[in-house]
Amino acid sequence: MKKVAFCTLGCKVNQYESEAVSNLFENAGYTIVDFDEIADIYVINTCTVTGISARKSRQMVRRAKSLNREAIIVVMGCYSQTSPEEVSNIPGVDLIIGTSDRNKIIEYVEEITQCGKQLNTVEGIMKKRDFEELHVDKYKERTRAYLKIQEGCTQFCSYCIIPYARGPVRSRNPEEVLKEVKRLSDNGFKEVILTGIHVASYGRDLRNTSLLDIICRIHEVDGIERIRLSSIEPTTITNDFVQIVKNLNKLCPHYHISLQSGCDETLKRMNRKYDTSEYRSVVERLRDNINDVAITTDVMVGFPGESDNEFEQTYEFLQEICFSKMHVFKFSPRKGTPAYSFTNQVPGDVKEERSRKLIELSDECALKFQRQFEGRTMPVLFEQEAGENSIEGLTPNYIRVFCRGSNSLKGEIRDVVLKNTYNDFMDGEIINP
Repeated sequence: MKKVAFCTLGCKVNQYESEAVSNLFENAGYTIVDFDEIADIYVINTCTVTGISARKSRQMVRRAKSLNREAIIVVMGCYSQTSPEEVSNIPGVDLIIGTSDRNKIIEYVEEITQCGKQLNTVEGIMKKRDFEELHVDKYKERTRAYLKIQEGCTQFCSYCIIPYARGPVRSRNPEEVLKEVKRLSDNGFKEVILTGIHVASYGRDLRNTSLLDIICRIHEVDGIERIRLSSIEPTTITNDFVQIVKNLNKLCPHYHISLQSGCDETLKRMNRKYDTSEYRSVVERLRDNINDVAITTDVMVGFPGESDNEFEQTYEFLQEICFSKMHVFKFSPRKGTPAYSFTNQVPGDVKEERSRKLIELSDECALKFQRQFEGRTMPVLFEQEAGENSIEGLTPNYIRVFCRGSNSLKGEIRDVVLKNTYNDFMDGEIINP
């Protein structure tokens, strides 16, 4: 039996797609091994959000080739889609696949085995109109299942390469979504995480369905106890949306709402579709209606033209909102996006200092959020061992909890008394272990 190894870079969508392709290989009789093992085929699922992501992709190709010079090297994903010629020139690459036709990967690998020549299958993504069906029935190492329901983005933020890598919005057929949810439930998964390139766009290309509709339908599936949303836009969270979701007890009270900047002038240059006043209203709406809600976000520092004053406005806005967690990252110019050629680029040392300040603020806000729950009893879905006779998991509102307990609890939900707050987690005691 031939061996296949995977390296996945980037987002939750990539993780889903790697699992789906892994399932294809397994069903065809291949054995899946760790990426650091000797394999016959190495699949690198790439990211291109930043220049660092592309560099990591090239490093993984070299690592795979050093493990087995005779192996077939497959590079797929966003980096392949946006820079196929660049990828084809990396020494050792045999197969280049973009962000479509992943379901033909075994056919392509077998073709290379026969002909021994490099194969580049990348096609233009902007004309794609159909959602590519990939299925995941099981995850090897996870107790929470990603569920891809949507592909593509038409937001065209000025800094973002993803619309060019993923193409227009395509939504998965609701019946196919529900079939996969039921299979995951039958295989013992209690939580599904709805993911996509722009999840808020789900249903816009279909008739008579929306993100809210599919959430409500998944809510009715027996065996699924938690539904979690990946990143969504603030414009999704209307009053009507909140009035419905607040009564869905399976939907986790955790909303990752992309912000990027707390300054309206910066948001305009980014081509974001909201301002800070609208964003503030969304946060207030959620906190007024949903108990224990966690609100997390992404923030970019060093966008071209971000002055000291603009950064200070962002800092003050973040202080005011006090997110339960922030993902802080530095602007990275991507060729092919409008921001690549913007003037007033921010120096690297300034980005670094601004990033440091926001990470410190994030840590402060996270501690403040978690301390509210000291002494509270909350359900925890346990994910993995965390040392000898210790196990870790997540509350519905995304607090990571460590408890004394055995690995037999993996995949189970137990009530836990939350005790002490640490930097990015809490410890607790299981009531009925």
